[in-house]
Amino acid sequence: MSHEGKELRLAMLGMIEGNGHPYSWSGIVNGYNPAEMAKSPYPGISSYMDRQPLETVRIPGARVTHLWTDDPADAPKVAAASLIPNIVARPEDVIGHVDAAIISTDDGDDHVRRVRPFIEAGLPVFVDKPLATNAADLRQFVRWHKAGAVILSTSGMRYAPEMHLNDEQRTQIGDLRWITSFTCKTWERYGIHALEAVEPLLGPGFVTVQAHSDAGGDVMHLTHRSGARMTIGAIHDAYGSFGAVHLYGTKGHLSLRLTDTYNAFRCQLVAFIDMLKTGVRPLPFDETVELMAVIIAGRRSREQNGALIHVADILAEILS
Repeated sequence: MSHEGKELRLAMLGMIEGNGHPYSWSGIVNGYNPAEMAKSPYPGISSYMDRQPLETVRIPGARVTHLWTDDPADAPKVAAASLIPNIVARPEDVIGHVDAAIISTDDGDDHVRRVRPFIEAGLPVFVDKPLATNAADLRQFVRWHKAGAVILSTSGMRYAPEMHLNDEQRTQIGDLRWITSFTCKTWERYGIHALEAVEPLLGPGFVTVQAHSDAGGDVMHLTHRSGARMTIGAIHDAYGSFGAVHLYGTKGHLSLRLTDTYNAFRCQLVAFIDMLKTGVRPLPFDETVELMAVIIAGRRSREQNGALIHVADILAEILS
């Protein structure tokens, strides 16, 4: 799978309501046209892209060469903003013309269908988070991984510079006892952002999930084998609070906040591109599977009126 030395050709595939990644991710890889990007329906993208010196916006060694959007009318706008030379009529049309596919939609109940042709064609795939939000689909991804398919799915929050602690901060906090992490939108679609912001601090080992839900969203209570508890809020309309995290420890506490969306996404894309070039994964696939099991456990707890769900039970079902 090594692609050392040559420019990797990437396909950006899919665009659904509320997700502007075809604009942002393609623009971060390729560079972008500021006037065209300003016309996109996602003003936040221009806002963080325009804060970078224009000549620095590019990931050397890779280029998004092909694009497909669910609504064909979107494709010319994305291509103009993010300098993508080829628009295809069907996603599968990129097979044979690219080195990897990026599935840029964040519906975790619809990724198996979108990913299948590329896995079957032997292409490495980056899947926008969340990878899979139901047990049957997650089981399919595990089967593909075991059969040798190259699949990566992460949240940019894993790579956000603001979420990484230095030694002094770790000493100041002591042992973690409670973490709060927040996202807007829904647990299914965006809970992984709040979870993946803090999972690198704890490592794998989530034990239980319990949902406290109403029409406005969910508050999920999680326990971890380290002894730390975590409360994740996914409140549908609280957009202004996205990316807020608080760490409480035996010695002190610390507030973290995502402010640099550009570098979170850039580091996320670089991790995928580096993986294509070196064959080395940025994190074990098992870790992503556990995080998806946590999302599924929260969903199940909500459906069961707040029942306590054991992550191990979900994993046993998926890995059986």
